[in-house]
Amino acid sequence: MPPRRTLLDDDEDFPMAGALTRAAAAAPDPITLDFGAPPETLFQQLVRHWLNERHAPDILPVQAEVLGALLDHIRRQTDTVQALRGDPDSSEAEHVRIMLVQTEVERVKFVVRSYIRTRLYKIEKFARYVVATPEVQEKLSQTELDHAKRFSQLTENHFRVSVLQALPPHQQGLDDNTPFTPPMASEPDKSHAVIVHAREECPPVRLPDGTTMQMQKGQIVLTPYAVVEQLLAVGNVELI
Repeated sequence: MPPRRTLLDDDEDFPMAGALTRAAAAAPDPITLDFGAPPETLFQQLVRHWLNERHAPDILPVQAEVLGALLDHIRRQTDTVQALRGDPDSSEAEHVRIMLVQTEVERVKFVVRSYIRTRLYKIEKFARYVVATPEVQEKLSQTELDHAKRFSQLTENHFRVSVLQALPPHQQGLDDNTPFTPPMASEPDKSHAVIVHAREECPPVRLPDGTTMQMQKGQIVLTPYAVVEQLLAVGNVELI
């Protein structure tokens, strides 16, 4: 008889009931006990990047490795759940654990979908800006970049057929920068105010009025995004 499959409850990124039981039973060494914050799991990392992406006015670097690892984990858990659901020898306790794992998988799927939709919304909103800015293109995956180029081309063709071809020749361009008028290509507003939480002690940053500010660990401030853009890029702060 082939060995029965068990839920991947020993995955450090998703501690299920078995892992929690083992952790509770393990007696910590009082000499090496560390009272610092435990390392982030993959799911916690994704939630942090998801919230950063939702609150930042700019497009942030894609978290391809975290997404890939979580999607692999979801596939493994889903396959194991399906195998156990079809096993007539599964106990009632295992069925309860199956429901818990399915709930956790759905929670992860929700965050993954919301993260991808948030990035897709920004990419489409700033498509022409993305295509014209190499620095922003480096933050995107190849699939996202291809989508931005196609979306930008489709939008330009639509504007040209619907409106621009009926205008005088000097007004048919999409790249003109007429003084005192909004630009034709939307760009992120980095002066937009964001709420920032310091994950650790941060180096000083310069505020718009010329003064400096240094955030301490745990401090929460309201500030323009441009002030903390570099701190966010290196992981010193998070947006809430």
